[in-house]
Amino acid sequence: MYPLPDPVGVAGVDRTALHNFAALRGQLRVSFTPRCNIACWFCHNEGDVPPPLTRQDRSQQPRGRTLTPDGYLALIDALMNAGLKRVYFTGGEPLTSPIARTVLERLPEHGVDASYTLITNGTRVRTHQSWLGRTRLDKVKVSLHYFSDDTLRAIAGTRIGIDTVIDGIEAARESFERVELNTLLQKENAHEVERIVDFALERRLPVQFIELVSTDFNEARAASAVPADAIVAYLRTLTSDEHAEVVGVGQGRRVFRVDGVEIDVIHRNLGRHHVGQCGTCPLRAQCVEGFWALRVDHNGGVQPCLLRDDLRMNVNELLADPARLVAAVAGHITRFTEGTL
Repeated sequence: MYPLPDPVGVAGVDRTALHNFAALRGQLRVSFTPRCNIACWFCHNEGDVPPPLTRQDRSQQPRGRTLTPDGYLALIDALMNAGLKRVYFTGGEPLTSPIARTVLERLPEHGVDASYTLITNGTRVRTHQSWLGRTRLDKVKVSLHYFSDDTLRAIAGTRIGIDTVIDGIEAARESFERVELNTLLQKENAHEVERIVDFALERRLPVQFIELVSTDFNEARAASAVPADAIVAYLRTLTSDEHAEVVGVGQGRRVFRVDGVEIDVIHRNLGRHHVGQCGTCPLRAQCVEGFWALRVDHNGGVQPCLLRDDLRMNVNELLADPARLVAAVAGHITRFTEGTL
């Protein structure tokens, strides 16, 4: 883990890299918990030990939680005030966390240029629907990597049925104006991708199809990864309204509109956004994402890269001082983009 500079100064810290990242619509991804009620084989768990690995080997456990609800709120508020406007709440499954409600019900107000998004597997949305609808969440994004009980079991290793996931999507639609889906492309669900498209179009839900990000945790089943070419070809039979987006941070995407519903495909053929630190990174060859998210974990860690845990910086001791916290994060991002970490 990367140590905090000692001492962390405030005056004179160059925030250009942080501001540029925010201006390019970089995400702040906030993980409430590494725990999950299912165990998708491909899970990267935002850089922590994923549930499938813990199931196989109980000696491999994720980090313990040190961030309190107040700590989460202080961190979110400070970084949003510093310019990061797109906040995504993740896990594990965020709704398994005992502090999710406490944090989400107390989210600070934000301007029209900012947003809060909950990313969930959908299985617990109905259970928490009553209070979720009262939060400042702008959007719920449900992972739908399967469309049958058999495929759900093969991918997620669970006895939970697909009806529970579908009902969670319906519960989200009842409570939020903006509900989206995302689907990871893989051999296990290739036969159901078109049905997922049909489902999304029937309910007028935007959906994103994503190519697999290879990590140490899922390399044993790397052969399950499939390219996006087939879904791109299928969408072209449904519409001629297509354009590519390669601006901002992260991987390029192809955007389709079918009867007014947006369907986008994260497509590695469009390239990726890398920065200075990536130039000499030993993992660059397997990275298909580049720097597109600043990740915050439940242990107080902040890191700019999913695949490089050695670049993780712990900010617990700075939570009571927003100015020093922002200065430390800004300095970390600057060193990352300059390749000097």
